[in-house]
Parts: sequence; C-alpha cells; structure tokens
Amino acid sequence: MTRSAGPDQWGTPWGSGPWQWGRSESGPPRGARWFPVVLSLLVQLVVAVVLLARDEFGGAPASAAVLASPVLAAMLGSFLLLWLRRWPGPSVVAVALCTFPAIFLSTIPVPIAIPLAFAVIGATVRGARVWVWSTVGAGLLLTVALAFTVAERPSDIVRPLAVMLVLSVLVGLGEAIRNRRDRFAEYRAAAVRRRQSEAEKERVRIARELHDVLAHSLSSINVQASVGLHLIDEQPEKAAEALANIKATSKSALEEVRGVLGFLRSSVDGADEAAPRMPQPELARLPALVESVSALGVNVTLAGQPPLGLAQLAELTIYRVVQEALTNITRHSTAKNATVAFTDDGGSTLVTVTDDGTHPPGTELVEGRGLLGMQERAVLLGGTLESGWLPEGGFRVALRLPRGGDLS
Repeated sequence: MTRSAGPDQWGTPWGSGPWQWGRSESGPPRGARWFPVVLSLLVQLVVAVVLLARDEFGGAPASAAVLASPVLAAMLGSFLLLWLRRWPGPSVVAVALCTFPAIFLSTIPVPIAIPLAFAVIGATVRGARVWVWSTVGAGLLLTVALAFTVAERPSDIVRPLAVMLVLSVLVGLGEAIRNRRDRFAEYRAAAVRRRQSEAEKERVRIARELHDVLAHSLSSINVQASVGLHLIDEQPEKAAEALANIKATSKSALEEVRGVLGFLRSSVDGADEAAPRMPQPELARLPALVESVSALGVNVTLAGQPPLGLAQLAELTIYRVVQEALTNITRHSTAKNATVAFTDDGGSTLVTVTDDGTHPPGTELVEGRGLLGMQERAVLLGGTLESGWLPEGGFRVALRLPRGGDLS
C-alpha cells in the first residue's frame, strides 16, 4: 500500500505525500472491508432503538426530523468506511462531517459516532496522518467555538472534548498498528533478502563447480577430437588413441557432474547432512590430471611434494585451481611446457602454475569466469590468489592458503 512521505510535507499534491489518497495495491480479503461498516451500523441501530424507546423522536414532525438527521448522517458515515482503504484521507474527513453533528449539536449517545473511530484508526494506519490530525484539530476548534458561543455552562463542552481526547488516543493506537506492520514488513523483507543471498551463494558455488569440471573436460575433448579428425586417415592408431582419451575424459567428467547433480538432488530430498555435498577430488589425483593435460600437447611437470595433512576442502581448492590454470593454458596459451610447483613453509601452502607461452607486448589481462572462480575459492579459505604475465614471458597463477584452523 502507498505510504506517506512524512508528517511535515504540506506542499505535495493530494495524491501523494501526507495528503495521499492511499490507494492500496493489495490488502486483506475484500469481505474484510465490510466488517467496520456492519459493526458500526449495528451499534447505530442499537442507539436508534434506545432513542425510539425513550420517545426521543416524538413531538412535531419538524422537531423529529431535526433529532433524526444526525442519526441518519452518522449511518451514512458508516457506508463511507467502504472507501477508507482506497482513499483514507478524504474518507476520514467525510466520516467526520457525517458524525460531527451528532457529537456537537445533539445529546445523542456518543457510540453513534463509532464510524469516526474506525476512520481515524484506519487512515492513520494507511499513512494519512495530516488528514487525521487536521480532522481532530478541527474538532477541537469546534469545541472551543462551542464553549464561547452556544454552550450555556462549562459542562456542555465536556462531551465533545472527551470525544476529541478519545480520538487522539485512537490516533496513537493507529500509529502503533502501523509501526508494527512496518516492522513485520521489514522482517519479511530481510528474511527474503537472506534467502536470496543464500540461494545466490549456492548458485555461485554450483556454477563454479560445474565450470571447473566441464571447462577442463570439454577443452580436452575438443582438442582430442580435432587431433583424431586430423589423423584418422594418415595415422589411424593416433586417432584411436585420441578417441580413447576422449572416452576416459568424458567418463571422468560424467562422474563429477553426477556428483554435483547428486548433491542437488540430496538437498531437495532432505538427505543426511553428513553426506558429501560435492565431488571431492584429492591431491592424489593430480598425476592423472597432469597426464590428461600432457595428452593435449602441453608438457606438465610437478615440482615439489603436495603438502600432507590438508583438509578435504583445502585439497579440493588446490586441485580445482591447478585444473583451471592448466585448462586456461591449453585453451588460451601457446605454451608447450607448464610447471606446477608446491612450497610449504609450515604456516602456509603456496601453489604456483607457470607456463612458457608468449604474449604480444602490452597485452592486458582479462579476468574471465575461470580466474574469478579461483579467486573466490581462495578467499573462502582465507587465502589469496595472484595471476599475471611473467616479465620473461608466460603466465603465472599463485595460490597461497594458510595452514591451521579449518584447513588442516
């Protein structure tokens, strides 16, 4: 629903700001709008029956009409409550005009003006504060005017003054309801943002895993397929070897993709939280990864020993970073040789992947999804990742992960 901009802005049009008409885009069920109307009419009918029982409408027809007109006007105010949700400001003024005669110009029981109570609360809840306070202020001015003109004794203004004080209390009640609704709306919005944030993080994590799995495998398959097509006539044995490599690579990729999809399915079905959520390659699989890259024409050398005692998540991170770095070499570099080096100083683990490719002078580094994914993995474990061109030629990716804590 539309909210007013604030209680002090008088210069805005009637359709906005504190003079807003307050048209609601959504709200309670349509039948709910009839509740205050029906309740007000029932109370007013009870008052009318009491007046009839006391013979208040007796006497000459002219005097009976004068006594009955405030009752009829107040009943009209009950029906005006139907427009309260769409136009809260004008509605509270219209209801006040219908009920003020019964309050100020007659001795009819005050419950006849119950539509005004509903209008004051409803308009305040919908943000039409200026309309409400202007209406209450007009009532106070009428009370003062009554005290200096029509009233014969001070007790004559007690009734309208008490009504105005009650309306002021009802304004406070409306503000409390409005504030509570606003707080609930903020809580709901915050909960939605948290869910969206968690879902976005999960999508990024899944996308990163699928990228790392498929980018390497599909690149390898593409290269091997090109080799097979090129050599199928002249060297069929080499083509057969390429096809065998394609089969092995696709099988490995399929297993890892099944692991990712299995994680998604287990999350939906409410599987055990202790079950593995993602495929977890280990550093022991690095030789197989190196062999698969070497089959694509890039001679990869492992230097140093992979550190022992790392947590599974740390091993996964190192494996994926090395995998993505080698994949980028096969896809975007002219390198024929690459080196994967491990260094462990006891406090942190450093993994570097370098190649001997060449690049034109002044070539700018464009960070794609692969480099972004590697950086995200490093940050998640409190580490760092640096990448860039080497002065003597080639490219370098350096991953540093701290030892201790959750990593070992």
